[in-house]
Amino acid sequence: MEEKRSKFSGRLGFVLAAAGSAVGLGNIWRFPYLAAKYGGGMFVLVYIVLALTFGYTMIISETALGRYTGKAPVGAFRKVGANKIVMQGGWLHALIPLLIVPYYSVIGGWVLKYLVEYIKGNEAGLATDNLKEGEVDFFSNFIGSGREQMIWFLLFAAMVIIVVMGGVKNGIERMSRICMPMLVVLSIVVVVYSVTRTRTVDGVTYSAFDGVKYFLIPNLDDFSLMTIVAALGQMFYSLSIAMGILITFGSYMKKEDDIEASTKQVEIFDTLIAIIAGLMIIPAVFAYNGGANIKETAGPSLMFIALPNVFYSMNFGRIIGIVFFLLVLFAAVTSAVSLAECVVATFEDELHWNRFRSSAVTFGLIVMLGTLSALGFNDLGNVKPLNMQFLDFFDFITNSVMMPIASILTCVLIIRSVGLDKIEAEIEATSKFKRKKLFRFVIRYVAIAFLLIILVSSILNAVGVIKI
Repeated sequence: MEEKRSKFSGRLGFVLAAAGSAVGLGNIWRFPYLAAKYGGGMFVLVYIVLALTFGYTMIISETALGRYTGKAPVGAFRKVGANKIVMQGGWLHALIPLLIVPYYSVIGGWVLKYLVEYIKGNEAGLATDNLKEGEVDFFSNFIGSGREQMIWFLLFAAMVIIVVMGGVKNGIERMSRICMPMLVVLSIVVVVYSVTRTRTVDGVTYSAFDGVKYFLIPNLDDFSLMTIVAALGQMFYSLSIAMGILITFGSYMKKEDDIEASTKQVEIFDTLIAIIAGLMIIPAVFAYNGGANIKETAGPSLMFIALPNVFYSMNFGRIIGIVFFLLVLFAAVTSAVSLAECVVATFEDELHWNRFRSSAVTFGLIVMLGTLSALGFNDLGNVKPLNMQFLDFFDFITNSVMMPIASILTCVLIIRSVGLDKIEAEIEATSKFKRKKLFRFVIRYVAIAFLLIILVSSILNAVGVIKI
């Protein structure tokens, strides 16, 4: 007899958990960087259009597949009769979060460390503008210390697995109900601070409002093909597509919950948080130096080097640093919990382990794989698969290769194995399905083409042919 599957308490539980998975570090440091580099307001406009069309189609497809089958990705693909080739998509959906959550937890450890440093009042030590000649910046010193970095990585990973052990309602849903409202409130605080900044250096006054205008007002002169490619890639990662999360969380939805309304709220919430992230960062950098370096400052450098300089140069830098890294911690934890839950759900479904055993094994795998990323900047610095540090390697393999392929196979599964009629019937059981025609058109004629663009452009970017 099949065990009764855990469920969210209702639609709000799914929305908060799914939104928490989508609102992660990629939104907070990657979206502002890409928006600044590829046209500001024009990038934001293209992103919104893609999120409401292609993004919507993918998230509602995965969510409906999860609820229709009541299984995590591997079981879902198997239940609908995927052939041997398409079945690999189910395994990819299960493997991707297993590879992502370890290095994601390493970065989460960095966030935790910076939060503690701001609480201790070390905002001056975090700013590179405060360095004396010959000194190495705080971030480089930190990631170069294998032992200290391991401590913060393990603390973050432990936080994540404790939540997962609590189960669907008492762990994931309860955490999301607490963290997501707090994340929104803290984000608004930082935005208000950011957009009201000005700074005068050597008689030149820099205003945050210039950054607001660049970020929100589209300019056709800033449009290019790379704007579309970069927005496609960002939207793909931001909405948690192809990470097994939406299929897993869909399997936890009650049959009476409205799938269309739920996914609509997730897509809107994720897009709003991405825009809020841009308003937190871009205006502040413009107020610091007119936005001179933001187009060249991506990923960890933006969050752990550029922003501490911005905070240190302005009033209330310590307070705003605490608030900012606290909200980033909430975003990192909610995303990491969602990723870890996919791994745990696969163990429960495929090996019939209980939650404690599944969580314990998942934690062991996180520690084992995460250690490679944590030590890849120091003790294992000379070991470089594909000439990359371990963290960059895992990021490239999952985001640039495995995720687009997994989504292509998901589209094939829905079109050929499940059939659009069954997916639509699952959605229409509780929803009016207002965007049904859009869904059919995108998944039949657009989705796979877009996914191939993401796959090819990501690989070309990694090998240096193009630069995203």
